[in-house]
Amino acid sequence: MALLDILEFPDSRLRTVASPVKKVDDEIRQLAKDMLETMYDAPGIGLAATQVNVHKRVIAVDVSDDQNDPHVLINPTYEILGNPMEYQEGCLSVPGFYEKVTRSDKIEVKALNTEGEEIQFIAEDLFAICIQHEIDHLNGKLFVDYLSSLKRNRIRSKLEKAHKQAVHS
Repeated sequence: MALLDILEFPDSRLRTVASPVKKVDDEIRQLAKDMLETMYDAPGIGLAATQVNVHKRVIAVDVSDDQNDPHVLINPTYEILGNPMEYQEGCLSVPGFYEKVTRSDKIEVKALNTEGEEIQFIAEDLFAICIQHEIDHLNGKLFVDYLSSLKRNRIRSKLEKAHKQAVHS
């Protein structure tokens, strides 16, 4: 397993729409393991392949308190079943920023697992919100896109300044 580099906003590669996985093979299974290791190390509760500059439709999610309930979803899709819920979101690609975003509190998820088998389940609350957030990444969308342009530009400026300082130190 290996820790992967996480892209940070406003990196344009985060806007790449991920391609469907045609075949679940050892390469995809290794990607899934590396993504889980990277997510836990960050630490975070979700990670999309897009965030590690791999433009395939793969996400890793674990919203458990003790990091013992990992889910890897390949080619995930969802249908909204619940009601809108406002939640304070953060993102490993937008470090240090948390803002309220409205998403559905209950979704039906369809995906492939790491064995290439079709799975389907209901996700609720934080689990549902995290899956929606990660699928947005696969579509080239970040949680800052739900914010006002003023807030989004403020976050962009602060992260760009932090990146410049990191390069010069």
